[in-house]
Amino acid sequence: MNTSKVKTMIKSEPDRKRSKDLGIDLKTIKLFEKIAKAVAPPPIMTVSQWADAERRLSAESSAEAGRWNTDRAPYQREILDAVNNPECEEVVIMSSAQVGKTELILNTIGYYIDYDPAPILVVNPTIEMAQTFSKDRLAPMIRDTPALRGKVRDAKSKNSGNTILHKQFPGGHITMAGANSPASLASRPIRIALMDEIDRYPASAGTEGNPIKLAEKRTTTFWNRKKIKVSTPTIKGQSQIEAEFLTGSQEEWCVPCPCCGKYQPYEWGRIHFSDVTMECKFCGEHISEVDWKQQKGKYIAKFPDRKRKRSFHLNELASPWKHWEEIIREFREAQKELKENGDINKMKTWINTTLGETWEERGKSADDDSIIGRRERYEADIPDGAVVLTAGVDVQDDRFEIEITGWGRGYESWGIKYDKIFGDLEKEETWDLLENYLDKEFYFASGSSLLIACTCIDTGGHFTTQCYKWLKKMERKSKRIYGVKGMGGPGIPLIHKLSTNNQLKVKVFILGVDSGKEILMTRLNTVDEGPGYCHFPINADRGYNETYIKGLNSEQRVVHIKDGRPVIKWVKKAGGIRNEPLDLRNYSTAAVEILRPDWEVLESKVKAGINYMKRQPAKKTGKRKTGALNRGVQL
Repeated sequence: MNTSKVKTMIKSEPDRKRSKDLGIDLKTIKLFEKIAKAVAPPPIMTVSQWADAERRLSAESSAEAGRWNTDRAPYQREILDAVNNPECEEVVIMSSAQVGKTELILNTIGYYIDYDPAPILVVNPTIEMAQTFSKDRLAPMIRDTPALRGKVRDAKSKNSGNTILHKQFPGGHITMAGANSPASLASRPIRIALMDEIDRYPASAGTEGNPIKLAEKRTTTFWNRKKIKVSTPTIKGQSQIEAEFLTGSQEEWCVPCPCCGKYQPYEWGRIHFSDVTMECKFCGEHISEVDWKQQKGKYIAKFPDRKRKRSFHLNELASPWKHWEEIIREFREAQKELKENGDINKMKTWINTTLGETWEERGKSADDDSIIGRRERYEADIPDGAVVLTAGVDVQDDRFEIEITGWGRGYESWGIKYDKIFGDLEKEETWDLLENYLDKEFYFASGSSLLIACTCIDTGGHFTTQCYKWLKKMERKSKRIYGVKGMGGPGIPLIHKLSTNNQLKVKVFILGVDSGKEILMTRLNTVDEGPGYCHFPINADRGYNETYIKGLNSEQRVVHIKDGRPVIKWVKKAGGIRNEPLDLRNYSTAAVEILRPDWEVLESKVKAGINYMKRQPAKKTGKRKTGALNRGVQL
């Protein structure tokens, strides 16, 4: 007998018996079995299980294209599985770069398209970033993941009904929005709200209010809603993601010591540069990166009972994509920039993006009396140590206020002269007086001299037109005198951008004045002479009297609550002290930042008694010397 027939008879015998016992036709039983299979709920699957089974990484957005493997970065598993845990409504991820934040978002999207269809909202800081995310990250994932490819039609295909910012799929849809666009945040109800880089969100979406609150409001009609908030942190006391993290479970990724077995987080303070190891906080052993990362880690929560809001913290020390040697090298570079140039920006970025921690601003006001008490007597116009001069000019209704500042290595500074020029600013001759003043020579005790290398003048007063005309005249004379315009707000660098958006096409630098104030207050609080230290003369004819010092220190940082979030602002102290000295030091600092001097070259020229700003007579033979090159403009 045919073997296949025997197997069929054996297999079908129980079916016939079941049909006879139930008194139902065998075909009817088979039909009901098919229906039951079709309507039965799928087996419970977590987000990480879905990703391991279905997700494919795209070549253009991943260095490791192909099948997703959560074990490649095991700290991601608990976060992914918290997303679809019925006990958890909110997941917060405060992390560094290079830990796979975006992949966590993409895996969540894939899960709620394929396995548990739902309306999804993804909020980026701006509409432009939302478009970039859709085109560069979401579209490749859909294209290369078979489980998604057939469910989300390409926006270019005929009758797809999909666009870059909105895509439909069976059982749901996904909308990409910008936190700066109230229209994109105010349409359909959604069940899954994914908010990326929330520390870069504006305080308000237009006039509608906090974009995080607007996105959350969209989820209120769903009992099984999910809110996922992800970001690299920024400034302490102002960071949105830190505030969210602190109201959650506060979970840290911890690994057991290979020697004593006790769990502990990756901490920068225990990293040893000499042998690239991390010291165990319990037994004190120095253990290599490879040995630490081979251990099976787990999250340890500070508040394990906060199950509705799980919050996680990660830093680059845990990342399989970043080696500790590279992290140490980047730290040393940031430290060098801070020590030698007084520039905090690189260190601030390193703290935020490598450790995943907030930067604590040191910009508290300095003490007036201590600054007044440490003034020095200068024996010459320019004290030894200064190698470049800059000027800041403020335009008032009846005068110019001017500060000349000397700068040395590490942005150590010397106040040279604080002065005023009175006159009718409608008249050209008053502006000529300013030009003549800025052409003055200043002398060292040795008899050698310097000219002002760069000047920044405020263009935002009542004489903008006159200022632009004068700046154009200075430009034709090839003088390094630039207009500046202040822009308030956190996170804007001191030298924000160069604009020529005016009728005369004059060069105007947009200054992040809050950053300038932070830099100045940090330097005023520096107590040891050297990088960042501020010297002031006690000589009566220099203009650095008590009124100047109080004006320099006339503002303080305060925290306001706007739309439910903390916002740091600089406000004038009580007492009505004028803040022109503060503005002028900002402008003078901007001038040296524009120059970005090469200190070593300038030190050698000053030591040789060369006034490098003076035009040198051309030599009869040989090539013409070009002067000292710096990192900004040529001196």
